[in-house]
Formats: sequence, C-alpha cells, structure tokens
Amino acid sequence: MIRIEHLKKEYPNLTPLKDVSVEIHDGDVISIIGPSGTGKSTLLRCINQLEKPTAGKIWLDDIEITDRKCDMSKVRQKMGMVFQSFNLFGHKTVIENIMLAPMDLLGMPKQEAYDTGMKLLRMVGLAEKALNYPDELSGGQKQRIAIARTLAMNPDVILLDEPTSALDPTMVGEVQAVIRNLAKTGKTMMIVTHEMNFARAISNRVFYMDEGGIYEEGSPQKIFDNPTRENTRRFVRRLKVLELNIESRDYDFLGMAGEIERWCGTNQIPPKLSNRVQLAFEETMQLLLPHLDSPHVQASCEYSEQNGGAQWIFRYAGPRLDLTQADEALGPAVLKGITEHIDFDRKEGEPLPDILHVTIREADQGENHANKKH
Repeated sequence: MIRIEHLKKEYPNLTPLKDVSVEIHDGDVISIIGPSGTGKSTLLRCINQLEKPTAGKIWLDDIEITDRKCDMSKVRQKMGMVFQSFNLFGHKTVIENIMLAPMDLLGMPKQEAYDTGMKLLRMVGLAEKALNYPDELSGGQKQRIAIARTLAMNPDVILLDEPTSALDPTMVGEVQAVIRNLAKTGKTMMIVTHEMNFARAISNRVFYMDEGGIYEEGSPQKIFDNPTRENTRRFVRRLKVLELNIESRDYDFLGMAGEIERWCGTNQIPPKLSNRVQLAFEETMQLLLPHLDSPHVQASCEYSEQNGGAQWIFRYAGPRLDLTQADEALGPAVLKGITEHIDFDRKEGEPLPDILHVTIREADQGENHANKKH
C-alpha cells in the first residue's frame, strides 16, 4: 500500500532521515520505536506530506505523493493522522468536531455525518459527551475524540504520532484500549510510541529507528526478544552502557575507576552493585593484561533498568585467552565471589575476537540491608 524509496529529510543542523526504503502492506499495524530524535515523527509527517522530504519518493497505492502535481487534499482523505496534541476546535461541540471534515471534504449530508459521528463516539465510549465542548473533557477523552474525528473520514491508513505522550499516566490505558480495538478492524496503521508493552501487544511489525533510518525491523517477537543489532538490543532491554578502551599497560586506572563510579552514580545503580561493577573491572583487567602482548581491550558495562542486572563485556585481541578454562594460578578467584557466571566466546576474523562476559551477582536482601545500615 505504501512504498518508500530512499527517503531523506534534512534540516540546517540536523538530518533525522538519511535513507529510508520500506514497504507497508495493507492491514499492517506497525509500531515505530527508538530513542528521541531519531526521526520517528518525521517519518510519519513525511508520509503525510506535512514535511516535504529533501529527497526520495513515496507512493500510496499507485500514486506518487511526493510528486509536486499530486493533489494532497485527495490523498489525505485516504490517510488520517492523530497527533500528540488533540487539535480540536474549542468553539465547536464534540459531535461538530467529528462532523466537520466529512461534510466539508466529502460532501456528506449533515444527517449522515451526525449518524456516523454518533456511531464513532459510541465506539470510543464517549457518546454521552457529544454536546460537550473540548475544554470540558479530560486529556484522554480529547484524544479519543481526535481518533473518532480521524475515523470519520474512513481513511485507508491511520498515522498516530505518540498518541498517549501528552496524557496523564492514568489516562493512557483508555486511549490504548481504543487503538487496540481499532487495530482489529484491518486498517493499516503506523504508530509512534514509547510504550514497549503496547507496541508488542498491538503490532504485527516493529520498526526500530536509529542512525538516520530504520535500523532494524521485524515481528514484535524478533525485535523485543531476539534483536540482532546492538542498538536495538540496548534500547528494548533499557540498557545503560559505559564503554572504555584500554590500549596500553599503563592505562589511566584511577581515571577509569572515577569514570565508572560517576557512571554508576548517574544511573542510580545500588551501592553494593556499584562496588561490584568497579571490582569486576579491576580484577578482570589484572587477569587479562599480563597475558596480552599488545593490549587492546574494549570494555563495556551494561546495566539494565528493566531487571537491575549488570554485566561487563570485554573484547580483546591476541591468541585465544579463555579465563574460564584457566588454572587456579590464573583463574578469576575474586571474580567468582561477585559474579553469577563468566562466559567466553571467540569469533574468528573479528578485530577483537575474544569476548568475555562477566555477569555480576546482585546483592541479596541481607547484604542490601546491611549496606543501608552502614
């Protein structure tokens, strides 16, 4: 239904979309996720031509909507959009807001527009608010009215740009419920959202956006359970990451120790776990460096806000060096006391083929209690 080829959008100091090519099929319900500033809303606004692309082409069915000769007023009759802000006319009642576009743009008779509007209000659970004005409604109610207004045009495609981001948390559920029901109707939908559980539940496809485009896409199961690319994995698992490079035996240990401590504090890592994060780095480096002729170690610490766990990943070059198989003289005795497990892998052909995963053991309840008392 929608085909995008080499879409680019740049501003004077920013290029959120560098090169996007993708197809959206009839009936797709696509959630678009990713960090702020990665072009999610820009993509929807380019599809709806609220933003003019810098380069590239977009087709809706067989119509190239990026063609200057394209009549966008007709295209927008097939493509509705729901915004973060509700954009309701404050001087008109709820039912008048819904009736306006079908009457003006489709030439729908007033009675038919009214009947359609009331049907849609019943669908979103707000028929009793038909004669109210927008300022008499809650944020969640306003957004449900905005969805009903979009549906009044009977569009083939519905674009929703963070439809719950402006709402009080207590009102998010009522809007999500309406969108869930809408997704079952067979409408083609694209939804920018920061609600990961909602995206998983509602979608048949998920776009993760980063680095100027669709960085990774797939089913909800693939993106949320088995992402194949590093940025996707870090985002969906809510990982905070610290990256350090060691290229000399005389690296600035004190400087790195301070950097680790500051990073732990910034991310509110519990004190006991923070101590173990720092100790795991120190002990692992002391074990590795004597056995590396030309030290080149990339150390990444990942802390999951989702489950409160932490791990170090050490990547290094040289002959195979597996600490998990070492004898007791080399073996990570101290590490064993603060870790859940230590895993080794080697990927031949990589610049840093040896990979050591050091998963840090979380403090138990007794340790946490004792730590708080001291």
